[in-house]
Amino acid sequence: MKPTTRILIAAACLFMLTAYFLPLWHINLDAPQYPEGLEMKIWLNGLTGNIDQINGLNHYIGMKFISEDDFKEFKILPYVFGALTVIGIAAAIAKSRKLLWVWFIGLCLFAIVGFTDFYIWEYNYGHRLNPHAAIKVEGMNYQPPLFGYKQLLNFTAGSLPDTGGILVGIGGLLVAAALFYKPRLSLNHIK
Repeated sequence: MKPTTRILIAAACLFMLTAYFLPLWHINLDAPQYPEGLEMKIWLNGLTGNIDQINGLNHYIGMKFISEDDFKEFKILPYVFGALTVIGIAAAIAKSRKLLWVWFIGLCLFAIVGFTDFYIWEYNYGHRLNPHAAIKVEGMNYQPPLFGYKQLLNFTAGSLPDTGGILVGIGGLLVAAALFYKPRLSLNHIK
């Protein structure tokens, strides 16, 4: 394993570790009656933001209250993500391409499972509405977008990576670069 590859792995590990200190994702709700907007930040181990206000609004349309206690993922994600990062550190120390492949595949599976779980969560919250809600709009669901923006009645819902999510994504790209980057031979090696 070349020194450049090990440097890429080390940088990727540092970016991955930011997931423990920075929010990974955020959902924003903007509407005329909330000019400052409402926000929910998703961390590796919990939620922050205007959860109480969002729950108050959700009650009127029949959505289930959002509570950290409903998410078993927050209890296991820090350990799974930590184990994946340790595999990356081990790959750099052992100079093992096999471990690098294990890390890359593990990160890809983690991303697929994570986004699928997030989509299912959003779907359930947006579609499984209380039939006795105060406000009912025939045929309307309130699922926020997985990525991007969507109009939900008079609210614009936005769902995008936050600082930690962006840095983890960059870390993932560095892992791919460490695995697939092949430096070109210089002209001095050809002579």
